[in-house]
Amino acid sequence: MSLLIRINLALGAVFVAAAMLAGYACWNILETNAKREVFTEAGLMMDSALAIRAYTASEILPLLASQIRDDFPPQSVPFYAATQNFLRLRERHPEYTYKEATLNPMNPRDRAADWESDIIQRFRNDARAQEMVGERDTPMGKSLYLARPIRNEPECAACHSTPASAPKTLLARYGGDNGFGWQAHEVVGAQVVSVPFASASANAGRAFRAFVISLLAVFAAVFLVVNGVLYLLVVRPVRQIARVADRLSLGDMSTEDFPKRGAREIASLVRSFNRMRKSLAKALQLLEH
Repeated sequence: MSLLIRINLALGAVFVAAAMLAGYACWNILETNAKREVFTEAGLMMDSALAIRAYTASEILPLLASQIRDDFPPQSVPFYAATQNFLRLRERHPEYTYKEATLNPMNPRDRAADWESDIIQRFRNDARAQEMVGERDTPMGKSLYLARPIRNEPECAACHSTPASAPKTLLARYGGDNGFGWQAHEVVGAQVVSVPFASASANAGRAFRAFVISLLAVFAAVFLVVNGVLYLLVVRPVRQIARVADRLSLGDMSTEDFPKRGAREIASLVRSFNRMRKSLAKALQLLEH
């Protein structure tokens, strides 16, 4: 096996090991960054919902308070306002979802699904938990979710403690069977934002492919440079030395001189062969005489 082949095999083994290690590290970094990007987006959506709720409570509810005696306007409920806002968002971006999921809602559309009920139960089991994140499979692909607990605050007690204490117009709209019996500061639901992971994952995939292509190009250039340098500085001079030495071993003293160019080690080898050639020529002269 030639020297170039052995060196190329060694470089190839190093390249494969380095490429696997670099690819694994790169993919983990890209995927982590993609998830961080998605969760940042989910956090902005959650903060937007909180801002809508706060605006509704502080500015819309006082304007509609006088109408509650005659007809209960759902627009006065902060939860309703936030949900309606994101329903409009879903008209253009159906893969994004926001829900004020509740175990015992007054409005049936807010009833928690099975996976949302699990999140609420985890909040109920851990009173210190303020936020939960995770991922789930949906018909539109993998989705990451961000959830925060909904607690029964004092301002909610008037409508959700007992049917007797709730406004009659509210009972006329939603009935008195659901949405009551909430205890003070009890976790009754969860705000859940779901953001698609497909787009961020696709961006990470494109960045990873670009990285792999760049890595292949770099190693290809390294292979070419290493092979070129080895051939010019080692392989070609050694082949010339071998050819001259072979002719000298057959007694042809008229053959060309050993190559004078090459790396320092090759030059040292050439000097040794030249001394051997002179010694061989003198020995032949002595034998002839």
